[in-house]
Amino acid sequence: MHKGGFLKIFLILAVVSFLFDWYVFKGLKTFTNNWQSQVARAIVTWGFLVVSVGVTIVFLIGFGSFTTAKGMLPFHEWMLSLFLTFFITKLIFVLVLFLGDIGRGVAGIVNVANKHKDSVSNGYIPARRKFISELAILLAAFPFFGFFYAMFRGKYDYRVHRQTLYYEDLPEAFDGFTITQISDIHSGSFDNINAVQKGIDLANAQKSDLFVFTGDLVNNAAFEIEPYMANFSQLRAPYGQFSILGNHDYGDYIQWDSEAEKAANLDKLKAHHKALGYRLLLDENLELEKNGQKISLIGVQNWGRGFIQIGNLDKALQGVDPKAFKILLSHDPTHWEEQVRYNPANIHLTLAGHTHGAQFGVETAGFRWSPVQYRYLDWAGLAHEQDRYLYVNRGFGFLAFSGRLGIWPEITVITLKKKVA
Repeated sequence: MHKGGFLKIFLILAVVSFLFDWYVFKGLKTFTNNWQSQVARAIVTWGFLVVSVGVTIVFLIGFGSFTTAKGMLPFHEWMLSLFLTFFITKLIFVLVLFLGDIGRGVAGIVNVANKHKDSVSNGYIPARRKFISELAILLAAFPFFGFFYAMFRGKYDYRVHRQTLYYEDLPEAFDGFTITQISDIHSGSFDNINAVQKGIDLANAQKSDLFVFTGDLVNNAAFEIEPYMANFSQLRAPYGQFSILGNHDYGDYIQWDSEAEKAANLDKLKAHHKALGYRLLLDENLELEKNGQKISLIGVQNWGRGFIQIGNLDKALQGVDPKAFKILLSHDPTHWEEQVRYNPANIHLTLAGHTHGAQFGVETAGFRWSPVQYRYLDWAGLAHEQDRYLYVNRGFGFLAFSGRLGIWPEITVITLKKKVA
């Protein structure tokens, strides 16, 4: 989306937010109406208004940072996150208050018909009940404190997800072979290097045979990973470290002074992969050998429905033995849906990321929900068509909203097993 489109959306949200501010302010006046301390009433009502309006104004002032060459820095993501936190909190408050006001309106119509004035308001429409404001505050507190937990704790609450996959045609030498996958680092969003290091330590502690990274090393610009080079270069595995590019790595979402500058940024990012010790696969493949037996590892550039589509699967498969056991690294899961799962090349396992699981949702033993499911068929975890599997990593980092709630940052460990017929 171009800058003008973002600006239009942000301005609409800002106007709605200011309307919410007025409505919440009125509700808080009802809530504090019988407080004896005028100072306390002023702190709650006017204090809310000043803080909420201030967050929206600072958010709008920083709009230009979302598309400049420096890109969205952690401060700007914090302001966006605070704006979203207040916006959702106010939305819940307003919905409850509005339902109460609808009830007041209905009662007012009945009173007019009966020519009966309310004893409290001395008018036909009953006065707003304090109970409704109390209920609005109670319900609005859930997203408010939940989002703050997401921002201060959830975004670095790394979880290990394990999957064991069985294949009849897996070479016997690779029975028990383990792969650690991380995806969507988005290094430009990090604001706590010590917390990031804990995630890296947890990934290394899995002691897998192979390490793969499935795209989006940065938000926009190559310089974003530079403060973390020493950290992510610690990720090592006996059979090597391999990576691919994601849609954000191409620098398409910010403005550059020239196409040459944009191309130089991508070249620099590719050099950073090498400096990290990652073999970057750009529509190509290689063989991993163990005890004289081999499997093929394939990597494509980004191909996603609604995103940049330059990945060339046919090119990446050139020279691959049709009977080989194949693992594909492809950033966007829609690539698997549209080009991989029914491909006659018979790709056994595809590892993807991209969705982040929306960084928000619910995952329990019997129930999974995230708003991202309305955009992606396969948005987190394992999917399969017959004996062809896709695994979608929930992401190591975060983007735009500086937090995670319910969908925690992920380190994936996949174990390949020989299926006994």
